[in-house]
Amino acid sequence: MPPREDPNGGASPSEPAPPQPAKAKGKKKDENKDDDLSEEDQALKEQLELYVVRAQDPDPGVQKLALESMRNLAGEIAQEFQKRQDDGMPTDSLKELVEQIVSFHMKHNAEPEAVDLLMEVEKLDLLVKHVDSTNYKRTCLYLTSSSKYLPAPDDMSALKIAFEIYMKFGDFANALRIALLLYDKSLELKPIFTATDDFQLKKQFAFIIARHGLSIEIDDDIVADENEKEALQDIISNIKLSEGYLTLARDIEVMEPKSPEDIYKVHLIDGRGATSSSLDSARQNLAATFVNAFVNAGFGQDKLMTTPSDSSSSGSSGNWLFKNKEHGKASAAASLGMILLWDSDSGLAQLDKYLHSNDIHVVAGALLGIGIVSCGVKSDCDPAFALISEYFSRDESIIRIGAILGLGIAYAGSQKEEVRENLTAFLTDSQVPLEVLVFSAISLGLVFVGSCNEEVAQTIICVLMERSEPELAEPIIRLLPVALGLLYLGKQESVEATAEVSKTFDEKIRNYCDVTLMSLAYAGTGNVLKVQKLLGICSEHLEKGETHQGPAVLGISLIAMAEELGVEMAVRSLERLLQYGEQNIRRAVPLALGLLCISNPKVNVMDTMSRLSHDADAEVSMAAIISLGLIGAGTNNARIAGMLRNLSSYYYKEAGHLFCVRIAQGLVHLGKGLLTLSPYHSDRFLLSPIALAGLVTVLHACLDMKSIILGKYHYMLYILALAMQPRMLLTVDEDLKPLSVPVRVGQAVDVVGQAGRPKTITGFQTHSTPVLLAAGERAELATEKYLPLTPVLEGFVILRKNPEYHED
Repeated sequence: MPPREDPNGGASPSEPAPPQPAKAKGKKKDENKDDDLSEEDQALKEQLELYVVRAQDPDPGVQKLALESMRNLAGEIAQEFQKRQDDGMPTDSLKELVEQIVSFHMKHNAEPEAVDLLMEVEKLDLLVKHVDSTNYKRTCLYLTSSSKYLPAPDDMSALKIAFEIYMKFGDFANALRIALLLYDKSLELKPIFTATDDFQLKKQFAFIIARHGLSIEIDDDIVADENEKEALQDIISNIKLSEGYLTLARDIEVMEPKSPEDIYKVHLIDGRGATSSSLDSARQNLAATFVNAFVNAGFGQDKLMTTPSDSSSSGSSGNWLFKNKEHGKASAAASLGMILLWDSDSGLAQLDKYLHSNDIHVVAGALLGIGIVSCGVKSDCDPAFALISEYFSRDESIIRIGAILGLGIAYAGSQKEEVRENLTAFLTDSQVPLEVLVFSAISLGLVFVGSCNEEVAQTIICVLMERSEPELAEPIIRLLPVALGLLYLGKQESVEATAEVSKTFDEKIRNYCDVTLMSLAYAGTGNVLKVQKLLGICSEHLEKGETHQGPAVLGISLIAMAEELGVEMAVRSLERLLQYGEQNIRRAVPLALGLLCISNPKVNVMDTMSRLSHDADAEVSMAAIISLGLIGAGTNNARIAGMLRNLSSYYYKEAGHLFCVRIAQGLVHLGKGLLTLSPYHSDRFLLSPIALAGLVTVLHACLDMKSIILGKYHYMLYILALAMQPRMLLTVDEDLKPLSVPVRVGQAVDVVGQAGRPKTITGFQTHSTPVLLAAGERAELATEKYLPLTPVLEGFVILRKNPEYHED
């Protein structure tokens, strides 16, 4: 073995050699006596050299013993390092031993031990030079997986080292996933684009960024050619999403529009439920509007709103629209936006006719619909902003709310300055009604989600401070702290200054604001200390009128949803809260469980919901019914569908409960089973802040179901559009044309730290793409004819022909 360069300058011997006196080794220029090896270090060094000799012994028994001993030695060094740190002694002399052990571990497939040792001695940056092309994937997988369990700032440094290693070995797609995870925390995306000249690879990066919901500008540094620049910008703007989704729908043969009756399946219900349609027909029609919108989301056709081509322009949609009362018409008009989701060209054309209606509710619904149609899809000419901004000057509250919410949904996460100027104008105007203020704040929160924007925060804080006693008693006021929290979504310590200011608010809202800010700032981080703090808040027995325990319960699931272990522990904690918690805690528990297992119907959670859906407390049972819809969202789960049918007959006389059952039925069949509401993607590695913002807003609204969702603000359910994504794998060729290849789809297996090349999926079936991926499933190519340009097969995946493949 050649002499290894010592980081301090001299060459250090790595061959086994007889121990030399400490002074004979002192070849460094300005070395103090303190830095010489002590007797203890010398003994450790000799021990290490003996193990290295033994590990190269031809006898496997001796080798195994040496490897075990090396592990023990690493443990001793870690303890010694800790001891010296505690005593304030220098630790430099251990560095050389650590390097030799790490080098040894990396050569003998013991990457986790090497990483653990470097973490213990706080020298993780030494890892980069010891990694080679054979072990970098296993090393980075261990780093990224362990980062979830490390305290700050160690978690960030582990991810940055993994990013460095991926960049060093040219694995740019994996580097991009880490950059997206750390986005806004000192890692830029541009260097990843500029590191490669492969245009196909850049297109794949654009698909990953589009799925995450980021809006970035493609400039000359990323790609010089104008046509290529336009192609990348189209992908990042999600222009291809609607086309890909409909390709999947045609392949699975679900293009046929479904009516609400197809979902209710009244003929399967025994007895009384079948005749319940006479009860409150306007509310029934409103429920049917939502079911129809959710089930046919993104398909561009349905049986209630889109007119058949052979009828006159007033056709069926006009009839259905006016079967709803007042604000019900707003939801009906907006449902057209949901049906034409992501197809902004055709959507804006169909919604335009409603903007000229004489009914203010229809106009408001059309404005909201324009926002929904443009959700996640960007365009150069900004048609949504141009159309909606004309209506800000109208006096009617409902039209303003439609315009404001439409703008919030259309530009969520874009941090667009023009939107801020328009919406801030409402917040600073003392004549504006409270509901308009609240929706302006929510839209600002959605547009500037996770941006920590000081100006927006200040504006919302001023609005909260200026509210009078009666206004603070209004149910809808609870959404103002949510709007403020969205600005700091997942940004951890950045929220502290704002949290301090919130302590000066009126006591009616102070605690609510404090808890909401903390739970949103630590959302998706898995921070155990914050979960404990929130559990502490839930254990208090408060006098009536205090409402801040509801958001604390939601906060537990928001923080703990980061990884599987946290989810299981949170589910158990929430079970305890159900048994021992106060009434306002029990009302929030179903919603918290719904968020933890969103679009992932776990049997134990499903049983809990089924039990709670018959609870004596109406709020608890309604929350449980909605949550049954959330955990089954887009899965077509037969068991949940059966439960909801039975509930529709059980609650046939309860208008509010029946409405919730219908909403849940619509959610379970979301996009006919092709969509998911889960904010996680890329193998559950990345959390989309925009999707999470949409879910959080709706769940906080559900904390007061009777006043908000069952009141006149039911159109808030459309904010769920932010979290809707096709749960598909669509493989395309280099010209982005669909390409059908065989893939294996099975349950994902955690292979972190396992030796060799273990199978990453189990119990798989082989299908031809496009395919659907359920929660916890993973896909891998079943052919060697093509190579994927991304390691995670989800969403749009570009395939390239394998040059080394030869057909037999």
